[in-house]
Amino acid sequence: MSLKLLSERVAVVSGASSGIGEATALALASHGAKVVLGARREDRLEGVAERIKAEGGQAETLPLDVADAESCRQFFGAVEGRHPAVDILINNAGLARGLGPVAAGDERDWREMVEANLMGLMRMTRLFLPGMVAKKRGDIVHVGSIAGVQPYANGAAYCASKAAVEAFVQALRFELLGTSIRQLLIEPGMVETEFSVVRFHGDQQRAAAVYQGLEPLSAADVADCILFAVTRPEHVCVQTLLVTPTAQAAATTVHREKTS
Repeated sequence: MSLKLLSERVAVVSGASSGIGEATALALASHGAKVVLGARREDRLEGVAERIKAEGGQAETLPLDVADAESCRQFFGAVEGRHPAVDILINNAGLARGLGPVAAGDERDWREMVEANLMGLMRMTRLFLPGMVAKKRGDIVHVGSIAGVQPYANGAAYCASKAAVEAFVQALRFELLGTSIRQLLIEPGMVETEFSVVRFHGDQQRAAAVYQGLEPLSAADVADCILFAVTRPEHVCVQTLLVTPTAQAAATTVHREKTS
């Protein structure tokens, strides 16, 4: 694939300090995009940017907490000052927090997930959308989850936040008809990133057990899918993509090899 495929395109990536966000930023930059990286962990963000630059790409970093409306506004203002209308928006920032029954749920965890997974995604879309509409061109990628379409026990709040993303994207698709703006809702299954470490509040052993006995997706696998979608001809729109490891048939149905 040509390195010039995304030449002169400006891509904003939220949650770009690790995982799918980091991998997507690297993939877009390697194909010519100028990437603007946003995340809370600025030190990690700078590391991603340095790696992109070392490989000949272009990257800028800005602090961003999508769960904070003022942070989103400041981020947008800074980006707009440098790039009046971005071409690609990757709504990746989000998290799962906790795994347990609703009756024992922690409302702080619920709020954290809803603010980041849903409100943050909606805020970022609202801020960057007018510029795309004005020029009648743009790609918005929303990183959802298999949990949004296949809810499972003990993950009700996380599943609900991702199901709401599904509804938001589908409704917005009707609003954008005729603007030439494309949306991709990508819904990954099991991806080995920091996802489970965050969900289990830093319990590394419990997080590692999630992926034992199978080969999960990597962040780079998901990034490849995103790259494919945004590099299609303008008349081609990949609307929704559910991607899982071969060993995963559904959200909670997986095949695990026995380990000695």
